[in-house]
Amino acid sequence: MSRRTDRINEQLREEISTVLARQIKDPRLNAVVSITRVESSSDLRSARVYISVLGNDKQRKEALEGLQSAASFMRREIRNRINMKHTPFMTYLLDDSLQEADQLLRLLNEVKPDEPATEDFPAPNVSSDN
Repeated sequence: MSRRTDRINEQLREEISTVLARQIKDPRLNAVVSITRVESSSDLRSARVYISVLGNDKQRKEALEGLQSAASFMRREIRNRINMKHTPFMTYLLDDSLQEADQLLRLLNEVKPDEPATEDFPAPNVSSDN
């Protein structure tokens, strides 16, 4: 991607976040919804908006449905906020990367073997004499 596209994606992400926080009153969006990233097409006529939802699967699904139902309103608001030749059509998608990273960290913590002692970092003394 070009720097221009990156800049536009970041501006779209910020404006979508602002509209979402201040102007959308859909009860399906009561969960904590974050716009994690925006990926615009090379012609800037469409954009994939990735969202992260703090909550269970039902809340995630409802938040996505709420955003999809507000897509035309969001596009209109973005058009009023950003001076672009064409306001992109936005497709909202769940971003599972945060949940996947969290799950991976949990798995790594479960299987992490005890670290061996080295000269620089000796093993702690765990005797019961203290």
